[in-house]
Amino acid sequence: MNSTSPAQGGGPAADPRPVFERAARQMASLFEAVRPAQLADPTPCPGFDVGALLSHVVGGTLRIAQVGEGGGPGEVDPDAEVDSGVSGVADDAWPAAYERARERFRAAWADDAKLDAVVTVPWGTMPGRFALAGSVMEVVTHAWDLAQALGRRAELDAGLAEFALAVAERAVPAETRGGEVPFGPPVPAPEGADAYDELAAWLGRSWTPAGSAGGSHG
Repeated sequence: MNSTSPAQGGGPAADPRPVFERAARQMASLFEAVRPAQLADPTPCPGFDVGALLSHVVGGTLRIAQVGEGGGPGEVDPDAEVDSGVSGVADDAWPAAYERARERFRAAWADDAKLDAVVTVPWGTMPGRFALAGSVMEVVTHAWDLAQALGRRAELDAGLAEFALAVAERAVPAETRGGEVPFGPPVPAPEGADAYDELAAWLGRSWTPAGSAGGSHG
């Protein structure tokens, strides 16, 4: 994958929509790689097996789409609740469900004026461009979760992690963890860490090949 940092040429929040699309393409490739037999496998995201994580990602994409459409984060579709994700998706239909969510996102945020419109998302009230940057961080982090669970870590786009890490370091400072902030304290990054490892460590995640997970959900 292209390893050029998408943060170059305008800063992390200049227009996050192309970066979100790039992150979503990466996520879509991981969705395509999941087999039904893997849905119960653990991930580094505590409390989320592979199937629950797919559901959460689809639900989160629908949530930010609805924000772009003018609805608040608590006004999400009945089948796309914020925390539990979506329901009623067949085991082999997750890629199609994610593509539908992505299409809705693109339509919802197509108007450039929405980048400066003030919106409310679960992590605060802010201009749309900053809400979208936070959504990129979430998608990229969950791509790391899913790639680790599937053994596809080497396929991840390094530039996306650099973008997400820059957002995370500003949006999720170490001293604000706990309570309403759904991340644990930062953990040490492994020796030789790349941007994905640093992102995961900053957000309190740890993972071993044996399948034990640590950290906090986000």
